[in-house]
Amino acid sequence: MNVHNPDQYMASLRQIIAQGRKRIGLIVGAGAPVGIKKTGSDEPLIPAVEGLTQIVLLTLKEKYEATLNGIVGELEDPNIETILSRVRSLAGVIGIAKVHGLDGAGFKELGDAICTEIGKIVNQDLPVGTSPYSELVAWITGADRPHPIEIFTTNYDLLFEQALERSKTPFFDGFSGANEPFFDPSSVASNDLPSRWVRLWKVHGSLGWATNSKGEVIRAGQRQATHLVFPEHLKYDQTQKAPYSALFDRLRSFLMTPDTLLIATGFSFADAHISARIDECLAANPTASVFAFQFKKLAEEVHASEIAMRRSNMSVYCPDQALINGVAAPWRPGNPPTRDWHSIRDGYWSNGSEGIEGRFELGSYDRLARFFASSGSTQYTPELPFEVEPENSESA
Repeated sequence: MNVHNPDQYMASLRQIIAQGRKRIGLIVGAGAPVGIKKTGSDEPLIPAVEGLTQIVLLTLKEKYEATLNGIVGELEDPNIETILSRVRSLAGVIGIAKVHGLDGAGFKELGDAICTEIGKIVNQDLPVGTSPYSELVAWITGADRPHPIEIFTTNYDLLFEQALERSKTPFFDGFSGANEPFFDPSSVASNDLPSRWVRLWKVHGSLGWATNSKGEVIRAGQRQATHLVFPEHLKYDQTQKAPYSALFDRLRSFLMTPDTLLIATGFSFADAHISARIDECLAANPTASVFAFQFKKLAEEVHASEIAMRRSNMSVYCPDQALINGVAAPWRPGNPPTRDWHSIRDGYWSNGSEGIEGRFELGSYDRLARFFASSGSTQYTPELPFEVEPENSESA
């Protein structure tokens, strides 16, 4: 039967991320901050989309229960983003007519209330000390790079901003200015700042984004500014004025550049617009690659797997199996390539016990960030290729 050797692929990845020569981007989704716990609690610092949805619906239940129940019943995949998109769509079209008990003005009020609650939940401070965010920043700053690291994130929180600022790492998020920072699409498109400046692209908006009296998007510097999160409701002509089109174009430009690597973490690929853009670019540019590190078993990661089955330049790494070069197969570690490899393997692999299979661990954002941070250690990384068990071998 076919198997995939995690040592082979992680040794190759470790070389790539340690050398600092390749053009690398990250796409970070809502699963990333889940592994960080609130101080003195087992609760995640920021819940994933499912948890966020439950909290917001419960909070707004008293005033909007009938309306929200009606909307949830209409949606194929009800989550906070699809609910918000539906609410905003109704607010813009129904006028004085009523749907689920609300007219257009009522739905606008409901949309604002949802955004306010989202802001309260994701408005969290990064814990002091070591965290996956600080470890990822340590990796970014640990090498001289000819190309900037580009971070694309669908998250609204300010955790990346805090981690970068605490380490005094310069970054550019598309805004320029001091008094009322404005979005500068030409600078996003040209991407000609020094390579040591990290690019941070908030493709679904962010806390602190607002519009000024002219309707232009600015960075207000106030965390309670929440009404520009998740832009799906915006009409096409509005989107052209807002940051979102420029940021999506930046994702396309990145993936269309020769010999680029996009690494996904905490991202389910359920976002149809982003997934379609990635799919199109991988088809048009066979020299680009996507490595998707997923938290669930391969059979459950249907959105990522659909792309990887069509595009051999996308690989999906799950706890139980991997989908590489269009081949889905379970993991099977080979013989360690060096004597000290066991300590490196511990960073991405958990040995099983009697009746329990071993597990690939880099689907967790915290484990992936630690793997990246430790890639610059002095432990010997073998030149590839090295001797491992054949990738296609018969099971014992």
